[in-house]
Amino acid sequence: MKNLSVLLSLAATFQGALAHYRWTSLVANGTKTADYYFVRQNTNYNSPVTDVTSNDIRCNAGGLASGASTNTATITAGSTVGFALDQSIYHIGPIQVYMSKAPSTASSYDGSGDWFKLAQLGPSFSSGAINWDATQVGQYTFKLPSSTPSGQYLLRVEHIAVHAASGANGAQFYISCANVNVVGGGSGKPGPTIKLPGGYKATDPGILFNPYYPVPTSYTFPGPAVWSG
Repeated sequence: MKNLSVLLSLAATFQGALAHYRWTSLVANGTKTADYYFVRQNTNYNSPVTDVTSNDIRCNAGGLASGASTNTATITAGSTVGFALDQSIYHIGPIQVYMSKAPSTASSYDGSGDWFKLAQLGPSFSSGAINWDATQVGQYTFKLPSSTPSGQYLLRVEHIAVHAASGANGAQFYISCANVNVVGGGSGKPGPTIKLPGGYKATDPGILFNPYYPVPTSYTFPGPAVWSG
């Protein structure tokens, strides 16, 4: 019986790990790029970040240290860009995308500056039912506003898994950052902005969230409003 209990525990752990996923690739010019070529490599395999007060909330565990060894992609303001995963999203929850302008090069930037939100994908609600539109998504793309100022940035994507978010620190953040150089940009003023960490609290309604019962009729995205240019 003891051996059976151990085996069941190991199986549950293994299944949990299989349910995790990583944003491994940048999508630019209609092409999915090689894994971790423009996306900073993390060091926690496919495990999520759960502490919103940690520096890991910027670019995942190890994502700050790997910047110098990661290439920088050239993307054009006004183009469609995005991220691809190593497998489809398994857990329920929203996707959000942020950018932060580097003071010099993207590869040397630690993400300690201001972050603005570019895109988000959350649940839709119909006839008292909730539909998590990000579930089973294998990549997520969005349009970079044409008024985005030229320069080098960190481009950050996150999926916030909320299947266990009804308890403290239960939300799981699956995060990656890419090094990008925006060309052909405009004179827009991106904002509002937040700091990471600092822009999220563990008690924010979109982070401490019960997705099951009573069935939610709305969802509040954490962080600032989307800047659309």
